[in-house]
Amino acid sequence: MFADFIRLVNRRSRSDYERGFIQEVRVRRKSPRNRGVERLFLACWVVIAAKCVLVAWLFKHYQIAVNPMWVIAPTVVFAALCTAVYLLRD
Repeated sequence: MFADFIRLVNRRSRSDYERGFIQEVRVRRKSPRNRGVERLFLACWVVIAAKCVLVAWLFKHYQIAVNPMWVIAPTVVFAALCTAVYLLRD
């Protein structure tokens, strides 16, 4: 129903529609990993681990009435998400 309506509105010939279909599919190999980016991820995870230890210590030292996991958990979850997106990108 919509295909006929679009053809009526656009007034294109049938050959124009045939060019829009997929003619070939190529499968690419997985792209190689970049060592520099992997080192950056490692450095970021080290910084995140240091931040988690510091936050836990600060919350305990200054007796903050909030659980430090409210700060630590989102950091670790989003870092894990970014790492997973990079590792599973292809």
